[in-house]
Amino acid sequence: MISTLSKEFIEQMKTRLLEEKARLERDLNDMAKKDPRQPGHFNPAFPETGGDSEDDNSIEATELADEMSIVARLENELRDTIKALETIAEGAYGICKYCKKEIDVKRLEARPTSSACISCKKTLTQEL
Repeated sequence: MISTLSKEFIEQMKTRLLEEKARLERDLNDMAKKDPRQPGHFNPAFPETGGDSEDDNSIEATELADEMSIVARLENELRDTIKALETIAEGAYGICKYCKKEIDVKRLEARPTSSACISCKKTLTQEL
C-alpha cells in the first residue's frame, strides 16, 4: 500500500526524526563510546570513584548497570528513529509493517517512530 499522508506531514515527521536522531546520538556519545566491532552499539565507560573499597566497587558497579540500561534504551530509540527515516526514504512511512494499512496520523504525531497501527500493536502486546 502507498501512503496517502501529505508531503508536508511527512516532511514535518522527517524533521522531527532527524532532530531526535541528532539528540540521541549526542546523548549516546556523552555517555558511551561506539563499539567498533558492533555497529549501532555503544559501550558505557566504567565509572571510577577513585576508591578501592567494597563500597566504592559496589557504587561503581551500580552506576555501570544504570548506565548500561540507559544506553540500551537510547540505542533502541536510535534504531527505531533510523528505521523510520529509512521508511520515509522508501516511500513507505506511515504504513503498518504487519497489516499494510495506514497508521493513524495522531499515532504518528505522538510517536513518529511507530511502525505498527494501534490494532496490530494491541494484538502483538497481548501475545507477549
